[in-house]
Amino acid sequence: MDQDMYWHMHVDDPGIVVDRGIALHKLIRLFTISLGGNAYLTFMGNEFGHPEWIDFPREGNNWSYHFARRQWSLPADPGLKYKFLAAFDKAMIDLIKNQRVLDSEFATQLNMDEANKTIVFSRGQLVFIFNFHPFNSIPGYIFTVPEQGEYKIVLNSDNKEFGGHGRVDETISYPAVFNSQLKIWQLSLYVTNRTAIVLKR
Repeated sequence: MDQDMYWHMHVDDPGIVVDRGIALHKLIRLFTISLGGNAYLTFMGNEFGHPEWIDFPREGNNWSYHFARRQWSLPADPGLKYKFLAAFDKAMIDLIKNQRVLDSEFATQLNMDEANKTIVFSRGQLVFIFNFHPFNSIPGYIFTVPEQGEYKIVLNSDNKEFGGHGRVDETISYPAVFNSQLKIWQLSLYVTNRTAIVLKR
C-alpha cells in the first residue's frame, strides 16, 4: 500500500489500492498463523497495519526516540480503516486460541487449485479456505472436507466488520455431501476473491 497508507485510510475513501492491501494483509496473517507451527509472533504494530517502522534508540539512528512508538491512536480512530485490521487480528487470535490450533498436528491439504489461486486445508477442528485470486470469485466452489456433517463459518476475512464487502452469508450451515465415486465428503461454498474463510463442523 506504500504511501496510500498515509493518505487513503479513511473509511469513506474507496481507494482500490488500500482495499486490496487490507484484503491481502488479512490473508497473509491468517495463512501464517494457521500453517506456521506451534507458536506465532507478530511484528509490533503489524496487527493493525502500522504505517511506519518501530525503531528503538540505538547508535544506528543516533539514539532517536522518533520511531520508538506504536501509534495506538490509529486503530482507535473510528474514521480510519486501521480499526478493521485490529478487529480482524483480535478475531483471528481468539479463534486460534479457543480452537487450540497451535496445539494441533500440522495441516492436511484438502485442495490446491492453481487456476483459481485457491488453497484448502484442515488443521485441528477447522477447515481453512484461501482464495488469493485478484478477481475470480467462485460460486458453488466444491472441495473436500475431512468428515461428514454440517459446517459453519467461524471466521470470514470479507466480513464488513473487518473492512470486507460482506459477500458470503455467515448465518447458514453448509452440509457435506458424500461423493460416492471418489469416496470423499465434499462441501460447496461461495468463495470470493482475496478472501479467507474458516469453517468448523
